[in-house]
Amino acid sequence: MAFGLRRRDASKFTRAADGSMTLVEHIRELRDRLFWAALAIAVGFGIGLWTSGRVLEFLQEPYCNLPSSLDAAGVCRFVQLGPADVFLLKLKVALWVGLIVAAPVWLYQLWAFIAPGLHRHERRYAYAFTAMAAPLFGAGAVLAFFVVEKGLEFLMGLTDSNISTTLEMTRYVSFVTNLVLIFGVAFEFPLVAVMLNVVGVASGRRLLGWWRPVVFLFFVFAAVVTPTPDPFGMTALALCLSVLYFLAVGFALLNDRRRRRKEKAAPEWDDDEVSPLAGTTPEEIPASEPYSVAPVPASEFTHRPLPVEARYDEVT
Repeated sequence: MAFGLRRRDASKFTRAADGSMTLVEHIRELRDRLFWAALAIAVGFGIGLWTSGRVLEFLQEPYCNLPSSLDAAGVCRFVQLGPADVFLLKLKVALWVGLIVAAPVWLYQLWAFIAPGLHRHERRYAYAFTAMAAPLFGAGAVLAFFVVEKGLEFLMGLTDSNISTTLEMTRYVSFVTNLVLIFGVAFEFPLVAVMLNVVGVASGRRLLGWWRPVVFLFFVFAAVVTPTPDPFGMTALALCLSVLYFLAVGFALLNDRRRRRKEKAAPEWDDDEVSPLAGTTPEEIPASEPYSVAPVPASEFTHRPLPVEARYDEVT
């Protein structure tokens, strides 16, 4: 039967890595992985709908912790400009929660489709960068919440006493989520310096020599991307990026030292250079004995082939 003829001697990863998988099989694999990723996101979206109210309350804390955000009854209130704004906002928050909850599944499906095309050392580097990227993004998100609270406190302190301020819900949540996203992505910048050193583009000493323009660019970047005009957010982001950059430079210096030690232990040779064989001495090759070539005997006389019509008798 057709089912019994399927190949079971090699896994999908092995077949995709050695190039034995056909184009149709690649497309089917992509279809299957997209299906499982979409299914995981749909399940996460359902979890996000269930927890969207709690997530919104968590996002409101930086503003509601300020004394100026409370009304006469001691309640923190927001404004809704449209009748469906809060409903659409909950759907948006549920989608973000679904992407975060289903991240292990869809990231695995993405990695399982890309990994067969990478070399072993490239996969090892990808594991290390992914392990460092997730905590760095989380640290940036935590710093963003601190900056939001301090920034709102600074901005609300500039408002006159005769002005009543009530924030619009959708714009406030967009403000917080955008700040979290910006800070999280900004904390990934030091990984670029580590990657440049790992692939051999920039050495640790060269990265250390760039510290003045890099720190200046960090402050300029923080001043541009920080949505609040207060100096707290800009200074906090720039200082954290500078510290992470110097940690990346330290890693690069240690990696260069390890690389030099490895080269001394096992020096690399060029493709057109012959490496010496340790523990061997050249020996002379003994001369070979002379030999004679016997003449080729003459071939026997062969008759001329008969014409086609004379090769067969009447029967054949």
